[in-house]
Amino acid sequence: MTTRTERDLLGELAVPADAYYGVHTRRAMANFPISGLPLATHPELVVALAQVKRAAALANHDVGLLPSGKAAAIVAACEEIAGGALHEQFTVDVIQGGAGTSSNMNVNEVVANRALELLGRPRGDYAHVHPIDDVNLGQSTNDVYPTAVKLAVHAAATELLDAMAELRTALHAKGREFAEVVKIGRTQLQDAVPMTLGQEFTAFAVTLGEDELRLAEALTLLNEINLGGTAIGTGLNAHPDYARLACAHLARLTGQPLVTASDLVEATADVGVFVQLSGVLKRVAVKLSKTCNDLRLLSSGPQAGFNEIRLPKAQAGSSIMPGKVNPVIPEVVNQIAFEVIGNDTTVTLAAEAGQLQLNAFEPIIAHSLLKSLRHLTTGARTLARRCITGITANTDYLSRQVRESIGLVTALNPVIGYEAASALAKRAAATGRSIHELVVDDGLLTAEQLDTLLGLPTGAAR
Repeated sequence: MTTRTERDLLGELAVPADAYYGVHTRRAMANFPISGLPLATHPELVVALAQVKRAAALANHDVGLLPSGKAAAIVAACEEIAGGALHEQFTVDVIQGGAGTSSNMNVNEVVANRALELLGRPRGDYAHVHPIDDVNLGQSTNDVYPTAVKLAVHAAATELLDAMAELRTALHAKGREFAEVVKIGRTQLQDAVPMTLGQEFTAFAVTLGEDELRLAEALTLLNEINLGGTAIGTGLNAHPDYARLACAHLARLTGQPLVTASDLVEATADVGVFVQLSGVLKRVAVKLSKTCNDLRLLSSGPQAGFNEIRLPKAQAGSSIMPGKVNPVIPEVVNQIAFEVIGNDTTVTLAAEAGQLQLNAFEPIIAHSLLKSLRHLTTGARTLARRCITGITANTDYLSRQVRESIGLVTALNPVIGYEAASALAKRAAATGRSIHELVVDDGLLTAEQLDTLLGLPTGAAR
């Protein structure tokens, strides 16, 4: 392998000659063989880092600190990376020490070497474009990395919102389709009172819609950034106008209404927005998992379970039991939810572990959030497309359950009183006759009156 020699404060190190990364990235690759997942695993974060560097170069050019030719080359390199180029060069592990320094240095080096190439210079010729003096001018990892994480998380969360809307739409469609399918509701797994299957699916859609609102609210908090605060929020080594200009450029590049935090020292130390967002993702995961639990229960059987709905058949369910089909799509979404709940614990602990002017654990926060967002997004889309849209109702079985359920007696409380209704329920259980049949035979109500009292289509319970 052909190499070039680069230097840092620890000395010289060989770097592959064709690599766009440099010595700092190379050392990080050796230091952090942790997850086996490179930074490029999160393309949103790579794009966000490039956009931050692009805005920084434009701001430094505005204040006269970065010459036009050099600034143009840096901006062009960043544009290419933001467009998807060179992502394979982002090789540092997603889990790393140093508060994100290795990720920042990775992007500094890739941008510098691509800029050199655009200027007709060889990679590693840092006398003409330097990763730190030029690409990182007026910056610190401690303002670059948190800003980029916020941008990346915002982009990923926007995708999740789209996926949640798709799932909610699919659930609402089933709610309309099943609007006239009467069934018995349950509380504590015991028969309760009649409802429609449409009401059940509409409730799934509404609860998901509530979480969309909570997620959208949380995203607005990501618009406050600490870019320009440099090391600890004091703005050391940055031009007095840099923070304002960099924020304005970044807002234009991303289309987000970004604002500079009013207290950059506090903003550099605080990761509360990530805790808030992670909590919302946990809420989404819990709700999705509960919905999937219900789908699995309602489709259980087919002979020995609830058997109220039929999920689309996705694959053979057993290597030993012929004909068995399992609810594999809800099951995989359940597992995503378990992971997201665990990721929330990781984010919580990492946020709490921050000390004084900096939280050194933002890499694991970023990795956890981006994992949760990606998996929830694919999970919601998979649930919508491969499960919800293909669900059918076992209408004959549901009608029979309604006819035979003692739970119908609850609706008689206002008419005959609780004690009489209890006696009727006891009699139904002892004789095996239905509540509907006993009420009509005893002359307490006509069949039509009982249907109206139960809020059912006429004849639904017979």
